[in-house]
Amino acid sequence: MLSFRRRRKRIEILEQELRTYQLYIKPLEELVREIRARQHEFDNHMNAILNMHYTIDTYDELIEAQSQYIRDMYKEDSRQLIAILKISDKILAGFLYSKIIAAKPFIKVDVQVKSLDIISSVSEHGLIEIVGTLVDNAFEAATEELCNVSIVLESAGNKLVFQISNETKDLTFEQVSHFFDKGYTTKNVKLSDKFANKHGFGLYNARKISKKYGGDVTVSLEHGEDKQIITFRLEI
Repeated sequence: MLSFRRRRKRIEILEQELRTYQLYIKPLEELVREIRARQHEFDNHMNAILNMHYTIDTYDELIEAQSQYIRDMYKEDSRQLIAILKISDKILAGFLYSKIIAAKPFIKVDVQVKSLDIISSVSEHGLIEIVGTLVDNAFEAATEELCNVSIVLESAGNKLVFQISNETKDLTFEQVSHFFDKGYTTKNVKLSDKFANKHGFGLYNARKISKKYGGDVTVSLEHGEDKQIITFRLEI
């Protein structure tokens, strides 16, 4: 019976991994197709820049026209797509891409990929659950006024380092100190809300899973003149 239960548990874990793969590999395929489509656009833009000297008379005007054209064509979202595509963990790449394109239009996401090889001992299912909680929290907290979200991906030793920061205000260190407490939330939750019992468990579960695999999630709060920056850092 014990051996049967172990095999059953192993099968359940493999099924979770397969569902995770199927869910996020499709967004990754869409990302690859979009990058390939933009390559043709890029070639056309380069031809336009290279041939500007035929129609522009002075050197200074040429430099200004080329600079303006490059600023217009070099959209931030293109850089984000290319950066995500390069990481070795394709499930994580597909997941992050799906989250970014589904974010509210006013949210500005900056992605920095410092390591292409993403190494971690955590299962794909566990990693997506942790990272998903952190990304969802940052995007939910964003407003039209406080709209910047920063994501950093790298590896330190044999661990993945995922860091996400977003703008906020009016948070106290006392509140931040309770973020990983079971059931604690800063959201306005009504007792009549049918999802009320689900609030306050995301960060608690994220840290619980990370510790299971020898990792951890930490939080820091930085005060500015008119806003704060809250940063969650996952090492696992």
